[in-house]
Amino acid sequence: MTSVSTTEPGDATESAETMHIGELAERAGMSLRTIRHYDEVGLLVPSGRTTGGFRVYTVGDLERLLVIRRMKPLGFTLDEMAELLRVVDALATADPETRPALAARLDGYLDDARARHAKLVERAGMAEEFIGTLGTLRASLP
Repeated sequence: MTSVSTTEPGDATESAETMHIGELAERAGMSLRTIRHYDEVGLLVPSGRTTGGFRVYTVGDLERLLVIRRMKPLGFTLDEMAELLRVVDALATADPETRPALAARLDGYLDDARARHAKLVERAGMAEEFIGTLGTLRASLP
């Protein structure tokens, strides 16, 4: 991580521990292009910018990106990802009146993620059977 100053209000705090997009991409195992796209669509806005205009990210941004990355293989759309992130963000500051409704929305995502995971497990089992079939066929050949 590097220490980077920002010049815009509301961005990462002055001299906060931050990372540039390359380090973020490496730590998340994602491409720069994907991270820039997530910025363009509002899923992952950098916490700040350097005086030269380069994006800077915090550990919190990395954690947010990892949530997005984990949703992708389950087939969640960008809109669904954005909605879940809004729920997560709102839960962090929710008052006692709104917390139950937000928790119910989170429960819906949890149920959906479990169902999508079960489908993936089923498909992986079919793929293993297919690989076994091909292996058996190959073993029967000279």
